[in-house]
Amino acid sequence: MMLIRQAIYFCLLATFLHPTTSLFRVGLKKRRLELDDIRTGRVIRKLKHSQGELTYYPSFATLGSDPSQENQVILKNYLDAQYYGVIGIGTPSQEFEVIFDTGSSNLWVPSIHCKLFDLACWVHHQYRSSQSNTYTKNGKPCTITYGSGSISGFFSEDNVKVGGLVVKDQEFIEATHEGSLSFLLAKFDGLLGLGFQEISVGNAVPVWYNMVDQELVKEKVFSFWLNRDAGAEIGGEIVFGGVDPAHFKGNHTYVPVTKKGYWQFNMGDIFVGNNSTGFCEQGCDAIMDSGTSLLAGPTTVIAQINHGIGATGVVSAECKIVVSQYGEMIWDLLVSKVLPNLVCKQIGLCVFGKETEVISVVEQEESSVLCKVCEMAVVWVETRLKQKETKEKVFEDLNKICESFPSPAGESIIDCNNIQNMPNVTFTIGGNPFSLTPQQYILKTGVGYAETCISGFSAYDLPPPTGPLWILGDVFMGAYHTVFDSGNLQIGIAEAA
Repeated sequence: MMLIRQAIYFCLLATFLHPTTSLFRVGLKKRRLELDDIRTGRVIRKLKHSQGELTYYPSFATLGSDPSQENQVILKNYLDAQYYGVIGIGTPSQEFEVIFDTGSSNLWVPSIHCKLFDLACWVHHQYRSSQSNTYTKNGKPCTITYGSGSISGFFSEDNVKVGGLVVKDQEFIEATHEGSLSFLLAKFDGLLGLGFQEISVGNAVPVWYNMVDQELVKEKVFSFWLNRDAGAEIGGEIVFGGVDPAHFKGNHTYVPVTKKGYWQFNMGDIFVGNNSTGFCEQGCDAIMDSGTSLLAGPTTVIAQINHGIGATGVVSAECKIVVSQYGEMIWDLLVSKVLPNLVCKQIGLCVFGKETEVISVVEQEESSVLCKVCEMAVVWVETRLKQKETKEKVFEDLNKICESFPSPAGESIIDCNNIQNMPNVTFTIGGNPFSLTPQQYILKTGVGYAETCISGFSAYDLPPPTGPLWILGDVFMGAYHTVFDSGNLQIGIAEAA
């Protein structure tokens, strides 16, 4: 009996000295996604990429919207993000609901020093530095400009509680002005970025970096599990310091991070059913982004995907004009081995802006639409040429695709009664196929007679040199458990449990 007691004693002692787990968890909440949220988020995405490059000044940081720079912080797509969690800032802790966003790198919350008539700031929780015993003044101003509005504030430092961890002296932004209706409507207080420091406004050290530097986690790894069960009480979980085996099945496929900033990697071909879209056969740049709900990509291939799954967009007159007036020319140029990326330029549909005289905004918008349609047609024709399809069949299908061309808001509608008949859509990552079933890539909004089914594939065109870029958001991350390994600069993907 004495030996048994001693054994129990030593086991308990070992447990206290060496905890059985080094994982720290943050539970996520989930809210219903509404159609207006998606559309408003689409507007925000367009605005934040509409300006020039980021420029820094000695004491004043201005955030532009060149995606290769530090432009993914405040203007992140709050409104179409479904998952959020609670953090605490200060001592005693002041709670905020934030989006945990792998597509940006700063921590940002509203400040009690909001301007008097800034409604967007006042309808959310505000940080009060005077009520924190661990607050340290910084004061460095920061302005984030975008489109026709801006968000401004200043940096402060305080302790930040994330799950069971307390990060000391974390630099974050107190927002004092939110000059956009979008932030008034946002359901969340702020944002906690989990991207790399390379895209951090003001070069602030991200929360995740400080977790590692302060030795709060054993491994330089955090992982996401998003629960796509709409009726479940638990929305999901982020694990800092490792992975929870209960969250995934089988083994992870790991791919290297190709560019620090976003969690960016190389993605291979995309299939609708068994048919290749041909767009990413030679590889495409993609990012794993927990801060957006949909899966976004270039219009040229999103139109093909939505056509393949039976989605309908807006019947595009411009699309049919391109097919009828330029289809033969596109065919002939591709048959004569003209490089696909030069076809639309030779035709004259993608030569505008800097390459020609200054034209009106309306003319440039029309030229942009025709260019996108032409590029989509080139990809389609090139792929079908490889499959040795007849010209008549190629253009018959191309005219059908015109009817699936995404609406100006970026979304395409699905018949809710046809979901069970739709094909899987498969993404090739690390040489392995990762398929999404219709139940996984269709989003339902509204209830009862107002229920609408929306394709989870959204058109989003990011120009070179940063684009084209695929954004794998919650539609993908809900189906696949994702591991973000900053120690080895790699991303792991496995089937979610």
